[in-house]
Amino acid sequence: MATLVSVNVGMPKHVPWKNSTILTGIWKMPVAGPVMVRRLNIDGDGQGDRTGHGGEQRAVMVYQTESYRFWREYLDRDDLSPGDFGENFTVSGLADDEVCIGDHYRIGDAEFEVTQPRVTCFRLGIRLNEPQMPKLLVSQRRPGFYFRVIKEGQVRAGDDVVRTRRGLHELSVSDVDALLYLPDRNVGQLREIVEVPALSAGWRQSFRDMLAAHDASGVLTGPPVGTEPGWNGFRALQVTAVHPETSAVVSVWLQAQDRSPLPRPLAGQYLTIRVPQAGEPAPVRSYSISGSPARSGYRISVKREERGMVSSWLHAHAAPELVLEVAAPRGDFCLADETSPLVLISAGIGVTPVLAMLHWLSATGSGREIWWLHTTRNRETHSFAAEIDALIATLPNARQQTIYTQTQGRLNRATLVALGLPNTAAAYLCGPTDFMADVRDGLLAAGLDPARVHTETFGALPSIHPGVVDDAARKAPHPPPGPMGTGPAVVFSRSGLTVRWSPDYDNLLDLADACDVPTRFACRSGVCHLCETEIISGTTTYIREPLEPPRVGAVLICSAAPESDVVLDI
Repeated sequence: MATLVSVNVGMPKHVPWKNSTILTGIWKMPVAGPVMVRRLNIDGDGQGDRTGHGGEQRAVMVYQTESYRFWREYLDRDDLSPGDFGENFTVSGLADDEVCIGDHYRIGDAEFEVTQPRVTCFRLGIRLNEPQMPKLLVSQRRPGFYFRVIKEGQVRAGDDVVRTRRGLHELSVSDVDALLYLPDRNVGQLREIVEVPALSAGWRQSFRDMLAAHDASGVLTGPPVGTEPGWNGFRALQVTAVHPETSAVVSVWLQAQDRSPLPRPLAGQYLTIRVPQAGEPAPVRSYSISGSPARSGYRISVKREERGMVSSWLHAHAAPELVLEVAAPRGDFCLADETSPLVLISAGIGVTPVLAMLHWLSATGSGREIWWLHTTRNRETHSFAAEIDALIATLPNARQQTIYTQTQGRLNRATLVALGLPNTAAAYLCGPTDFMADVRDGLLAAGLDPARVHTETFGALPSIHPGVVDDAARKAPHPPPGPMGTGPAVVFSRSGLTVRWSPDYDNLLDLADACDVPTRFACRSGVCHLCETEIISGTTTYIREPLEPPRVGAVLICSAAPESDVVLDI
């Protein structure tokens, strides 16, 4: 019979890490005597990052003495003791390949349900002074797991652990962990695990995304991210026409120099453009495709920014026959092929990707219910007004509303709720960050499903740095401190920064962090794929091989270095 060997708790504390400070509760220490286990936590315990740890589905972390013995030998360490892996319950028995998602257990006065494997997290690497530990837990099939508390009660070291019910389909913790993080996934197991009601919502959604991608393509990979580009790197495209939309916005049409067909973009995607004539090193910027995806060639529409190196140059110099270096259409802010009601909302130059969606709806004769809402300062700043009117007229179930903020104020929650949107609608938003946050809140208040509200962000994506407490103090992207590197050029395209690689950095993620480039990470060891980044041009090499390679044309920057000059989509 399994036994509870140790109960471990610890409150979050601030820990210095690299050039930042993290708040983490991973330091756990054994406690003697009875301890009360409650629905959301154990008395005396806490988590620093509540988005990835803690809460009802992750109230209690469990790890096994058998795994401790394994790691002592594998890592050649004799200093590992209960609580060092951040677990609340150290148990004898309950192996990851025997415990199943949905299993119920009774310990002392309390009852528990298994909800998911451990979340891969870089903080375990900090705790054990072994940065690759999150990767090792997965590759060695020893992740540990979380309990949900079904019945609150007291527990103490020495209590028996009694299984009272088996989970639906009897899928083990190690098998479910492998389904998310390892290649060669079993489609049958995926179809079963999404039916297990005990599985936490985040894991279930990831598996549903995998199945949806498999059913659409016949290929089973990790959760889908974006689409593969139509060509590698940059190619020369020629400007065929230029048209002013307002005093501050100009549209530029692009074709292949030989007029051969270009790959058709998805409605909502963008182009990345490199302009050597505009500066040294050559600046790189991204602009949404604003024209119809059904037409030959691409149209971008560029707003002149006061300090915009590339936008100012294009306004001054774009003309027919000009040749620009252009990467293939990319991006996952794309109109889904559905028949449900649709809401397209934009502010200012944020109109461009949703205008491409409107073009596509018109070209395909869509009969969907469509709400078009656009805000801009006044009539003089209203780009594409006549074009939008003409498109709306071709759509039998479309209606539009334009708000001039100078005289009518901002689009607000009351306006959105008053639209009477069906809760089955999908919404696509593009504009300044604060605008999209406010509109998203309004749409949720109107009853829309959060999963069906899609946003496109100008520039760099918001950082995801779990547990890092000083992110707000980060500066605008800048060259790294110290002497300039002498290696390949690394371009962070969304951040408008080019720097030289230096072997002083372990990987591209460390370089980006040193430059305050917004990044996303969780494991920092090649497991979770949160740092997966598109390579616009150039090549990289893996310093440490990830457990599963990213999709074609992307790199896990936590594990890679540049092999040549490289342009990254961050």
